[in-house]
Amino acid sequence: MDFEQVFSRQYTVQAGRVEAHVAEAGAGPPLVLLHGNPDTHTVWSTTVAELAAHHRCIAPDLPGFGRSVAPDDFDWALENQGGYVRDLLDALDLPRAHLAIHDVGGEFGLSFATLEPARVQSLTIFNTNFFPDTKWHFWARVWRTRGFGELAMAIANRPLFVRELRRGSPTMPLDYANHAYREFARTTKRTVLRWYRAMDPEVHRGWDERMRAATDHLPKQVIWGDLDPFLPAATAERFGGTVHRFADCGHWAMQEQPARAAQLIAAHVARASSRASA
Repeated sequence: MDFEQVFSRQYTVQAGRVEAHVAEAGAGPPLVLLHGNPDTHTVWSTTVAELAAHHRCIAPDLPGFGRSVAPDDFDWALENQGGYVRDLLDALDLPRAHLAIHDVGGEFGLSFATLEPARVQSLTIFNTNFFPDTKWHFWARVWRTRGFGELAMAIANRPLFVRELRRGSPTMPLDYANHAYREFARTTKRTVLRWYRAMDPEVHRGWDERMRAATDHLPKQVIWGDLDPFLPAATAERFGGTVHRFADCGHWAMQEQPARAAQLIAAHVARASSRASA
């Protein structure tokens, strides 16, 4: 599959200090989709293919991922991650938007929702973390360790990379796993090391409570792949909102069951839009 083909428009905007690459498809309510690690905007391709008929799907690359260029001294504090989303929406002239977020993109999106809840029309949360008591998984601990992290990135060949992605999501299409490997450029590897080394679980202390307080009134749902080996399944309920469990999916539910994920997102956006216009 050509994972870029679904996007009809691709361009760069200046979002603060980041040259942000943005892929778009469709027209309708603006839906911003934030990817995780080790992905780019293309992780959403098959879901966007289902949504673009009735939604303006906006899928940026996060700072330092894919084709988005971030300065070497980019500040990975949660406030600045949320600030990137704010700057992106400002650059796109979007006062408000619906958000769908996953993994690292969940940290960006939840930080933004904590800081700017009035700009979030609805929130769909895929497998991510935002809590100080969550233990980082094996690879995160490796990446956080100087020397070992660099070595791990140096030996991340295609078979190992693809095996780990499909361990995380057992029914992930092989063509996407191979595509993700091709996208995992040297710049992204450096970004992953920097991000994880900045993200001691303690940075979430206090932010988790602020997030719940800021987002409890928002239309919010969680789509959770229960076979995720990186995050405990019990995390899903901690965000609040309605939880949809994908019992046969792992960490990348949007790749394993894109039609079902898109259906839930579309219904959630429609309910939130109807509520806002009432």
